[in-house]
Amino acid sequence: MPKFVSFLLLLFISCSLHAQQTWEVGIFGGGTAYMGDLNPNNPVKVSGGSVGAFVQRNFDGYLSAKLNYTFGQISGADSQSPNAQQRLRNLSFTTQLNELSLVGEFNFFKYIPEVGQNRWTPFVFLGVGVVGYNPQAVYQGEKYDLRPLMTEGESKPYRNLVPTFPYGVGVKYNISGKLNLIFDLGYRNPSTDYLDDVSGNYPDPSKLPNNTSRALSDRSGEVNGGVNIGAPGTQRGDLRPKDTYMFFGVGISFTFISSKCYY
Repeated sequence: MPKFVSFLLLLFISCSLHAQQTWEVGIFGGGTAYMGDLNPNNPVKVSGGSVGAFVQRNFDGYLSAKLNYTFGQISGADSQSPNAQQRLRNLSFTTQLNELSLVGEFNFFKYIPEVGQNRWTPFVFLGVGVVGYNPQAVYQGEKYDLRPLMTEGESKPYRNLVPTFPYGVGVKYNISGKLNLIFDLGYRNPSTDYLDDVSGNYPDPSKLPNNTSRALSDRSGEVNGGVNIGAPGTQRGDLRPKDTYMFFGVGISFTFISSKCYY
Protein backbone atom coordinates (compact mmCIF):
# COMPACT_ATOMS: atom_id res chain seq x y z
CA MET A 1 0.00 0.00 0.00
CA PRO A 2 2.85 2.56 0.56
CA LYS A 3 3.68 2.01 -3.16
CA PHE A 4 0.14 3.10 -4.00
CA VAL A 5 0.60 6.31 -1.98
CA SER A 6 3.88 6.98 -3.81
CA PHE A 7 2.06 6.49 -7.11
CA LEU A 8 -0.51 9.16 -6.14
CA LEU A 9 2.26 11.65 -5.33
CA LEU A 10 4.14 10.96 -8.57
CA LEU A 11 0.95 11.29 -10.60
CA PHE A 12 0.17 14.65 -8.99
CA ILE A 13 3.69 15.95 -9.69
CA SER A 14 3.53 14.72 -13.28
CA CYS A 15 0.23 16.52 -13.87
CA SER A 16 1.62 19.70 -12.32
CA LEU A 17 4.68 19.76 -14.57
CA HIS A 18 2.42 19.95 -17.63
CA ALA A 19 0.16 22.66 -16.21
CA GLN A 20 0.36 26.31 -17.23
CA GLN A 21 -1.95 28.13 -14.88
CA THR A 22 -2.30 28.42 -11.10
CA TRP A 23 -1.56 26.79 -7.76
CA GLU A 24 -4.12 26.78 -4.98
CA VAL A 25 -3.92 25.80 -1.29
CA GLY A 26 -6.75 25.45 1.17
CA ILE A 27 -8.23 24.04 4.36
CA PHE A 28 -11.71 22.75 5.11
CA GLY A 29 -13.91 21.31 7.82
CA GLY A 30 -17.29 19.70 8.09
CA GLY A 31 -19.05 16.47 8.88
CA THR A 32 -19.01 12.81 7.99
CA ALA A 33 -21.66 10.24 7.23
CA TYR A 34 -21.39 6.47 6.98
CA MET A 35 -23.42 3.68 5.42
CA GLY A 36 -22.76 0.11 6.40
CA ASP A 37 -23.88 -2.73 8.62
CA LEU A 38 -24.90 -0.47 11.51
CA ASN A 39 -26.54 2.14 9.27
CA PRO A 40 -27.87 0.31 6.20
CA ASN A 41 -30.54 2.78 5.05
CA ASN A 42 -29.69 6.45 5.71
CA PRO A 43 -26.89 7.79 3.45
CA VAL A 44 -26.91 11.29 4.99
CA LYS A 45 -26.94 10.40 8.70
CA VAL A 46 -24.18 12.53 10.26
CA SER A 47 -21.94 10.53 12.58
CA GLY A 48 -18.83 12.68 13.14
CA GLY A 49 -16.66 15.56 12.00
CA SER A 50 -13.84 16.04 9.52
CA VAL A 51 -10.97 18.45 8.78
CA GLY A 52 -8.44 18.54 5.99
CA ALA A 53 -6.09 20.43 3.69
CA PHE A 54 -5.27 20.35 0.00
CA VAL A 55 -2.88 21.51 -2.70
CA GLN A 56 -4.42 21.99 -6.12
CA ARG A 57 -3.15 22.68 -9.63
CA ASN A 58 -5.64 24.53 -11.83
CA PHE A 59 -4.96 24.03 -15.52
CA ASP A 60 -7.27 26.19 -17.64
CA GLY A 61 -10.22 27.46 -15.59
CA TYR A 62 -12.13 24.22 -16.12
CA LEU A 63 -9.86 21.34 -15.12
CA SER A 64 -7.71 20.84 -12.04
CA ALA A 65 -5.94 18.13 -10.03
CA LYS A 66 -6.08 18.16 -6.24
CA LEU A 67 -3.94 16.32 -3.69
CA ASN A 68 -6.13 16.08 -0.62
CA TYR A 69 -5.69 14.91 2.99
CA THR A 70 -8.76 14.43 5.20
CA PHE A 71 -9.13 13.28 8.79
CA GLY A 72 -12.60 12.27 9.93
CA GLN A 73 -14.51 10.11 12.35
CA ILE A 74 -17.52 7.88 11.78
CA SER A 75 -19.55 5.93 14.32
CA GLY A 76 -22.65 3.83 14.71
CA ALA A 77 -24.68 2.14 17.42
CA ASP A 78 -27.47 -0.41 17.14
CA SER A 79 -29.01 1.05 20.28
CA GLN A 80 -30.03 4.12 18.21
CA SER A 81 -31.63 2.14 15.37
CA PRO A 82 -35.40 2.22 14.72
CA ASN A 83 -35.13 -1.48 13.81
CA ALA A 84 -35.86 -3.82 16.74
CA GLN A 85 -33.62 -6.59 15.39
CA GLN A 86 -30.67 -4.22 15.17
CA ARG A 87 -31.27 -2.96 18.70
CA LEU A 88 -31.18 -6.56 19.91
CA ARG A 89 -27.88 -7.15 18.05
CA ASN A 90 -26.48 -4.27 20.16
CA LEU A 91 -23.18 -3.66 18.31
CA SER A 92 -21.40 -0.29 18.20
CA PHE A 93 -18.20 1.23 16.85
CA THR A 94 -16.17 4.39 16.31
CA THR A 95 -13.61 4.64 13.50
CA GLN A 96 -11.07 7.35 12.74
CA LEU A 97 -10.38 7.81 9.03
CA ASN A 98 -7.13 9.10 7.51
CA GLU A 99 -7.54 9.63 3.77
CA LEU A 100 -5.02 10.74 1.13
CA SER A 101 -6.49 11.17 -2.34
CA LEU A 102 -5.82 12.57 -5.79
CA VAL A 103 -8.94 13.89 -7.50
CA GLY A 104 -9.70 15.55 -10.79
CA GLU A 105 -12.16 18.46 -10.77
CA PHE A 106 -14.24 19.87 -13.61
CA ASN A 107 -15.79 23.35 -13.35
CA PHE A 108 -19.01 23.95 -15.27
CA PHE A 109 -18.07 27.63 -15.75
CA LYS A 110 -14.58 28.93 -16.52
CA TYR A 111 -13.25 29.96 -13.12
CA ILE A 112 -10.10 32.02 -12.51
CA PRO A 113 -10.23 33.99 -9.22
CA GLU A 114 -9.69 37.77 -9.35
CA VAL A 115 -9.24 37.98 -13.13
CA GLY A 116 -11.99 35.75 -14.54
CA GLN A 117 -15.50 36.82 -15.52
CA ASN A 118 -17.28 34.22 -13.34
CA ARG A 119 -17.42 34.77 -9.58
CA TRP A 120 -18.74 31.24 -8.95
CA THR A 121 -19.09 27.82 -10.51
CA PRO A 122 -20.52 24.40 -9.68
CA PHE A 123 -18.08 21.53 -10.10
CA VAL A 124 -17.84 17.74 -10.00
CA PHE A 125 -14.89 15.58 -8.94
CA LEU A 126 -13.69 12.00 -9.22
CA GLY A 127 -10.50 10.40 -7.94
CA VAL A 128 -8.58 7.65 -6.23
CA GLY A 129 -6.91 7.42 -2.84
CA VAL A 130 -6.09 5.38 0.23
CA VAL A 131 -7.78 5.39 3.63
CA GLY A 132 -6.52 4.14 6.96
CA TYR A 133 -9.10 3.07 9.55
CA ASN A 134 -9.23 1.46 12.97
CA PRO A 135 -12.66 0.50 14.35
CA GLN A 136 -12.99 0.61 18.14
CA ALA A 137 -15.71 -0.15 20.69
CA VAL A 138 -16.26 0.60 24.38
CA TYR A 139 -16.83 -2.42 26.61
CA GLN A 140 -17.18 -2.24 30.40
CA GLY A 141 -15.79 1.29 30.39
CA GLU A 142 -12.69 0.53 28.29
CA LYS A 143 -12.02 1.19 24.62
CA TYR A 144 -10.80 -1.74 22.51
CA ASP A 145 -9.34 -1.96 19.01
CA LEU A 146 -11.62 -4.40 17.21
CA ARG A 147 -9.41 -5.40 14.28
CA PRO A 148 -6.94 -7.60 16.23
CA LEU A 149 -9.83 -9.31 18.07
CA MET A 150 -11.07 -10.90 14.79
CA THR A 151 -14.66 -10.81 16.02
CA GLU A 152 -16.04 -12.66 12.97
CA GLY A 153 -13.51 -15.46 13.14
CA GLU A 154 -11.23 -14.15 10.39
CA SER A 155 -8.10 -16.21 9.77
CA LYS A 156 -6.05 -13.01 10.20
CA PRO A 157 -6.85 -9.34 10.91
CA TYR A 158 -8.30 -7.50 7.91
CA ARG A 159 -6.26 -4.75 6.25
CA ASN A 160 -6.46 -1.33 7.91
CA LEU A 161 -5.20 0.61 4.83
CA VAL A 162 -7.20 0.15 1.62
CA PRO A 163 -7.89 1.93 -1.71
CA THR A 164 -10.81 4.33 -1.75
CA PHE A 165 -12.60 6.08 -4.60
CA PRO A 166 -13.94 9.62 -3.99
CA TYR A 167 -16.60 11.30 -6.14
CA GLY A 168 -18.92 14.21 -5.57
CA VAL A 169 -20.14 17.72 -6.31
CA GLY A 170 -19.54 21.23 -5.03
CA VAL A 171 -19.70 24.98 -5.56
CA LYS A 172 -16.84 27.52 -5.58
CA TYR A 173 -17.29 31.23 -4.96
CA ASN A 174 -14.67 33.97 -5.31
CA ILE A 175 -15.01 35.93 -2.06
CA SER A 176 -12.49 38.65 -2.91
CA GLY A 177 -9.24 38.78 -4.81
CA LYS A 178 -7.59 35.39 -4.65
CA LEU A 179 -9.74 34.04 -1.79
CA ASN A 180 -12.32 31.34 -2.52
CA LEU A 181 -15.15 29.79 -0.54
CA ILE A 182 -15.86 26.14 -1.37
CA PHE A 183 -18.80 23.92 -0.46
CA ASP A 184 -18.57 20.25 -1.38
CA LEU A 185 -20.08 16.84 -0.72
CA GLY A 186 -18.28 13.66 -1.66
CA TYR A 187 -18.93 9.96 -1.20
CA ARG A 188 -16.18 7.36 -0.89
CA ASN A 189 -16.23 3.71 -1.90
CA PRO A 190 -13.43 2.00 0.06
CA SER A 191 -12.34 -1.54 -0.74
CA THR A 192 -13.49 -2.96 2.59
CA ASP A 193 -16.60 -4.01 4.48
CA TYR A 194 -14.94 -3.60 7.88
CA LEU A 195 -15.10 0.13 8.62
CA ASP A 196 -17.51 -0.91 11.39
CA ASP A 197 -15.89 -4.32 12.12
CA VAL A 198 -19.09 -6.02 10.89
CA SER A 199 -19.43 -7.89 7.61
CA GLY A 200 -20.78 -11.46 7.46
CA ASN A 201 -21.90 -14.11 9.94
CA TYR A 202 -21.46 -14.90 13.62
CA PRO A 203 -18.45 -17.18 14.20
CA ASP A 204 -18.08 -20.21 16.41
CA PRO A 205 -17.18 -18.60 19.79
CA SER A 206 -14.83 -21.47 20.64
CA LYS A 207 -12.61 -20.49 17.70
CA LEU A 208 -12.19 -16.87 18.74
CA PRO A 209 -8.82 -15.91 20.24
CA ASN A 210 -9.91 -14.74 23.71
CA ASN A 211 -12.79 -13.80 26.01
CA THR A 212 -12.76 -10.15 24.86
CA SER A 213 -13.23 -11.31 21.25
CA ARG A 214 -16.18 -13.42 22.31
CA ALA A 215 -17.74 -10.60 24.32
CA LEU A 216 -17.46 -8.09 21.46
CA SER A 217 -18.46 -10.52 18.74
CA ASP A 218 -21.97 -10.99 20.12
CA ARG A 219 -23.22 -8.26 22.46
CA SER A 220 -26.91 -9.16 22.32
CA GLY A 221 -26.80 -10.74 25.78
CA GLU A 222 -26.17 -7.32 27.32
CA VAL A 223 -29.74 -6.28 26.38
CA ASN A 224 -31.38 -9.73 26.22
CA GLY A 225 -31.10 -10.95 29.79
CA GLY A 226 -27.72 -12.56 29.24
CA VAL A 227 -28.92 -14.71 26.29
CA ASN A 228 -26.91 -14.26 23.08
CA ILE A 229 -28.69 -14.51 19.73
CA GLY A 230 -25.62 -15.07 17.54
CA ALA A 231 -25.67 -18.74 16.64
CA PRO A 232 -22.59 -19.71 14.56
CA GLY A 233 -23.20 -19.15 10.85
CA THR A 234 -26.21 -16.87 11.26
CA GLN A 235 -26.25 -13.36 9.84
CA ARG A 236 -24.30 -10.71 11.75
CA GLY A 237 -23.91 -7.97 9.11
CA ASP A 238 -26.12 -6.72 6.28
CA LEU A 239 -24.24 -8.91 3.75
CA ARG A 240 -23.57 -5.98 1.40
CA PRO A 241 -20.05 -6.27 -0.05
CA LYS A 242 -18.67 -2.85 1.01
CA ASP A 243 -19.18 0.03 3.46
CA THR A 244 -19.25 3.65 2.25
CA TYR A 245 -18.58 7.02 3.87
CA MET A 246 -19.03 10.67 2.99
CA PHE A 247 -17.24 13.94 3.75
CA PHE A 248 -19.09 17.24 3.39
CA GLY A 249 -18.39 20.78 4.51
CA VAL A 250 -16.95 24.16 3.71
CA GLY A 251 -13.42 25.26 2.88
CA ILE A 252 -11.42 28.37 2.13
CA SER A 253 -8.55 28.57 -0.34
CA PHE A 254 -5.98 30.99 -1.71
CA THR A 255 -5.00 30.95 -5.37
CA PHE A 256 -1.52 31.88 -6.62
CA ILE A 257 -2.11 33.26 -10.13
CA SER A 258 0.69 33.48 -12.67
CA SER A 259 0.60 36.05 -15.47
CA LYS A 260 0.45 33.23 -18.03
CA CYS A 261 -3.10 32.36 -17.05
CA TYR A 262 -4.40 35.79 -18.17
CA TYR A 263 -3.81 34.83 -21.79
